[in-house]
Amino acid sequence: MVNTLMGQKEFYTALEDARTSVHSGAHPFSLAWANGELDLKQIGKWAVQHFYYIDPIPQQFAQLFCRLDDLEARQHLLENLIGEEMPDTPQKRHPDLLVKFGKACGIDEKEFYDAENMGSVLPSTRAMRSWIWELVNVRHLAESAAGIMVALEGQLPTLYPAYVEAMRKMGLNDDDMEFFHVHIEGDAEHAHVGLEITAQYSNTPELQKKAISAVTASTQMRWQMLENIFEKYVKNVPQAA
Repeated sequence: MVNTLMGQKEFYTALEDARTSVHSGAHPFSLAWANGELDLKQIGKWAVQHFYYIDPIPQQFAQLFCRLDDLEARQHLLENLIGEEMPDTPQKRHPDLLVKFGKACGIDEKEFYDAENMGSVLPSTRAMRSWIWELVNVRHLAESAAGIMVALEGQLPTLYPAYVEAMRKMGLNDDDMEFFHVHIEGDAEHAHVGLEITAQYSNTPELQKKAISAVTASTQMRWQMLENIFEKYVKNVPQAA
């Protein structure tokens, strides 16, 4: 149990350790993807679930922006938000790029935009979306920054490269995979800024403990989301004779 306030270096290490202790790259679904053991349809089904979870994130970031009392933190979040909602090229919002990727995998765009009515949203995907809402609207700002920026954005630069390499071998090109490239390139910086914001708002031992717990919870939620996808679209799919 944390009884004294950790120094910045020690706190950063604790947050990063929490992020890597349950890393989505070690999940069987990710390993199967990286090893070329999934087909494009299975990967496309992942994209549908991921779309449901990320589609409202710009609005959620806008809500988080309103809660921040630090100008520098707001400016960073605003820059992130503008990049999400007003990219230089139309149809380059992150959800748009994910739909483009899904179509390259053979998934009809209706499956993305009508997943709720089609009954295809998995329980852990719905839970993941609700968890982001809770982090933004209910939890302390230290938990918000830690759970979203440090944990979730922070894993992607070390998760997505293996996905990209496997898909390149499957015949997808860089334009098809643009969604992954923008996260590999941008989220390392977002995670670093997330560490700074988390440290700024974690100004008591108790808040430091809560921030670390938020990182752990977020990584566990993503793991469970992958588990649900793996069970539904890989593990329980009958094998061809």
